[in-house]
Amino acid sequence: MNLAAMAADGLMVVPPRTRGRANWGEVVGDNFADFVHAALPGLLRYGHALTGNPHDAADLVQSVLEKVGARWTTLLRKGFEPHAYVRRAMANAHISRWRRTRRENLVDAVPDQQAPCQPDRLENEPIWQALRALPPRQRAVVVLRFYEGLSETEIATTLGISNGTVKSQASKALATLRTSLGPDGEGGYPT
Repeated sequence: MNLAAMAADGLMVVPPRTRGRANWGEVVGDNFADFVHAALPGLLRYGHALTGNPHDAADLVQSVLEKVGARWTTLLRKGFEPHAYVRRAMANAHISRWRRTRRENLVDAVPDQQAPCQPDRLENEPIWQALRALPPRQRAVVVLRFYEGLSETEIATTLGISNGTVKSQASKALATLRTSLGPDGEGGYPT
């Protein structure tokens, strides 16, 4: 069963919270399956915020978990915090994918139209469109700060950047969001 099907069927259990964040060392132990079971809902939400749609989010989470699962015992032996490691890997994978796909691909014929998929219910929300327009690193910082509730130091550790970079990326992202959303929150300033 793939991750999207697991999320749709509600086969995940959210771990107990400690001051808004899970205590992953106690919840997970050394078992990768337990970690995936406990962390999957949050990882899917984080992936959705990074990629902009639930389908790409599920693909991103699945590809990262495949890579992490192959190195699970090594990561634990070296003392990595699993949840932070996976979030960082997701951000890096998303940025790499974004860099690869933003290039223009020329084709000799227009491809057939694809069958319409089920639309994302947040697609036309102004805040979602503004968040999707942010560059990947700014989006990752905003999502980790305001959606996941991480501190600047935790974000810096997760993304492998300095605290100053976290602050500057957050400042730039918030300025962009304020400009695009305006004071009424609906995408622009009232006239």
